[in-house]
Formats: sequence, structure tokens, C-alpha cells
Amino acid sequence: MKKATLIISMLVIASLALVACAPKVTGGTGGGAVAGMPDLKGRTITVAVENAYPPFNSIDEATGKAVGWDYDAVNEICKRLNCVPEFKEVAWDGLFPAMNAGEYDMAADGITYKRLRAWGVDFSIPYTPVAQSLLVRADETHTLDDFKADPQLKVGTQIQTTNYDAAVSLFPDKEIVAFEDFGAPALALLAGDIDGVVIDDVAGFGFMQANPGKFKIAAFFETGEFLAFVYPPGSDLIHPINAALRAMLADGTLAQLNKKWGLADPGALDYK
Repeated sequence: MKKATLIISMLVIASLALVACAPKVTGGTGGGAVAGMPDLKGRTITVAVENAYPPFNSIDEATGKAVGWDYDAVNEICKRLNCVPEFKEVAWDGLFPAMNAGEYDMAADGITYKRLRAWGVDFSIPYTPVAQSLLVRADETHTLDDFKADPQLKVGTQIQTTNYDAAVSLFPDKEIVAFEDFGAPALALLAGDIDGVVIDDVAGFGFMQANPGKFKIAAFFETGEFLAFVYPPGSDLIHPINAALRAMLADGTLAQLNKKWGLADPGALDYK
């Protein structure tokens, strides 16, 4: 979440992933936390991201800067808690083992809360509901029923994700083509190597916005899932960041950020 002649503006992982980490973003209030918030006293928080998953995190090709909901949200959280976020680029397949081992303080990567994952990591309260979708080329004419019935129509997604689980469930008779990051199946889709990508609806819209006229969403699948931040087990950041998220929901900041980046309105979230 890049290249070829197609210039996928947000699929920058192929070349810019050579950068060891995303730019360090200064944060914190300098004078302490916002009134009523826990004070982390200027602590540096390492935040794992892929930089390959718009609209959550990616590298802007025009500026070379890291952008996305994750950057805006975590910076806002640190302003309230008096901390400094330091974003680190991490491959998806190593993210959960790294979090379990405490290599990073938190992960912000459009991660779906999943009970089985909770055995190895801890989660924040959710920041948005999410549905699954089937991303296809803009000129695709096949329906969802066609995808289910035609073995020649290939479906891909990112390995070790809830998207992969959904793809297996939706298309039990297909061999799902697995990729290491969502930039790869999007490129494969444009190249005609596969015919559809199962992806979170928010990310699907992110790829559409980054590549006008290239993609469309053929179908949505409500799964009752939510996205949340991830921490090493027993992290002391869970309570402070949950407090910041509750405050951001109460004062409308979370709704504004979600609207800016195309996430669902968080109004349905129950933080009581």
C-alpha cells in the first residue's frame, strides 16, 4: 500500500519500503497532558505500521511523507497524553510475533479485533466498525454469484488476515491467492493476474481514491467486526490510550478523523 507503469499512487511499498522506518513525527504537548488525561511525561511511543495500507498508512509519492488515519490519530492521542510517537515500518507477517515479544509499544495498522489474536496480544477499545468487500477492476462485469460459481475467476487477499478468513468462507471452492501485503494483490488485480481482492471496505475505498477509475467494489459483506490498536500483553498504554479515544469520541475529534480518511462514523461505538 506501487509502481509499474500504472503509478498506483498509494501502493508505494515496492520502492519506499526500503526505508527502515517511517519519518519520526514529533508530538506531545511540551507542557504536559491535556487536562483530565493521563500524563505520559513526554515518553516516546514506538508504533508499528506497514506503510502499505491506505487510508490507514502509506507513503505519499509526491512528497515522500507518511500519511493516513494512523498518523493523524496517534499524533492526536499523543498531544492529549503528552507522548511522542515514533512510527516504525513493519511487515505484516511479523507484526503479531513482534508485538507479543514487546518489540514495539503498539501497532496501528487497520487491525481487526479477533478473539484468537487476543491470546497473544492486547487490544484497545475499537475506533471504527468495518465490513469486508470485494474489490475488482473498474471494468469488471461479473457479479458476486459469478465469482462463487466460476472457478476461473481468481480471488486474492493478504495472508494471515481476517480478509483471508473471509475469502475462504465466501469462496470455499476456490484456492485463495495469498499475498504478503495489500499492495501486491492490488497490482495483481490491475495486471489481470487475479479478478478480485477481499479487503476491508475502508481500505477498498482507499485504493479506489488513490487510483481513480481503476477499481470499484463489487460487493460488501457485513461481518460485525471492529478495528483497534494492538499492544504487547499487559501494556501500560492500554488505559491511557483508551482514555484518549473516549475523549476523542466525546468531543467529535474521532468522527472528524474517520470522515477525513473514509472510515465509518464511530457514533455506533459504545465506550461506556
